[in-house]
Amino acid sequence: MSTQPDLLYSEEEEALRAAVRDLLTDHCDAADVITRSESDAPHDLPLWKSLADGMGLAGLLIPESLSGQGASHREVAVVLEELGRAVAPVPYLTSAVVATEALLACGADDLLTRLASTPTIAALAIGLHLAPGAPFRTARLEGGVLHGELTGIADAALADLLLVPADDGGLYAVDATDVTVTPQVSLDLTRPLATVALDGAAGRRVGDAGPAVRRALRAGAGLLASEQLGLADRSLTETVRYLKERKQFNRPVGGFQALKHRLAQLWLEVVNLRAAARAAADALAGDAEADLAVTVAQAYAAPVAVHAAEEALQLHAGIGMTWEHPAHLFLKRAKADSLAYGTAGAHRAELAALVDLQAP
Repeated sequence: MSTQPDLLYSEEEEALRAAVRDLLTDHCDAADVITRSESDAPHDLPLWKSLADGMGLAGLLIPESLSGQGASHREVAVVLEELGRAVAPVPYLTSAVVATEALLACGADDLLTRLASTPTIAALAIGLHLAPGAPFRTARLEGGVLHGELTGIADAALADLLLVPADDGGLYAVDATDVTVTPQVSLDLTRPLATVALDGAAGRRVGDAGPAVRRALRAGAGLLASEQLGLADRSLTETVRYLKERKQFNRPVGGFQALKHRLAQLWLEVVNLRAAARAAADALAGDAEADLAVTVAQAYAAPVAVHAAEEALQLHAGIGMTWEHPAHLFLKRAKADSLAYGTAGAHRAELAALVDLQAP
């Protein structure tokens, strides 16, 4: 018999939220994110170093015996909410969650210790668009080395370590200096994609690719909902604040009933998203019906995050359409996230299969 999920935040989780928000307020200003996105180095490495080294957040999911924090997915979800609120250009989801989960599934203790104790960045060489359980491309293992090309790999340009699935069923750890990484055109410039070309790259087999990739993508999809929650909540908060200040016909724009109705509807959607995201994080932490909780969260999260970002841009009117205003950062991240780790439609189909609900 399953227990009810705990959707509330503990005192420790609220303290963690406050610490991460303070750091991001001081070091992740929207103007700086926009400036970085226009440059050849969109990632904020000093911020990543502060998160990974200074606060030890890269090792939240890694056991204390391996120099990690021994925390759970609930704490990671809180961090991702704050990173989503700031559209922070750091590889936290791809390295500290997805790649880490793959290594945990393989029992690669030395690599986990490296991720927890140094600002090393790892990336799972699987297309960002793939849902848990979906078929994925593999490299060709020939003569003990890897060949092939893998596309749509998030944060590969920044990675020190790549986890590459091969056609022999294994997952291989490959040094990023042994591969060629070519940037791809990305809608969300704060989480750039790249093509990884392997031409005789040496790799060390760390485990079986199938279960490792499925576990990693399930955690990525479930915790992505918390990032989408942070993004949606920030979009709503900033829009409400703006409409209280902006005046038309000598009264605050937010006083018009039509806009009140739109904001009230959006608030309800964000509240529901919070419940779904928290349920997914809690299920991943306890592994209780995690597949079901993750598919529910992702079936709901993407449309809400996109809706919140679109409302923010539209209700900020002319200023929201400018490059200087951060509304476009939220919209691009929301749109890109709506394709990451499976679309809402793919998760709805998976949810129907999990509960044995046949399509008409």
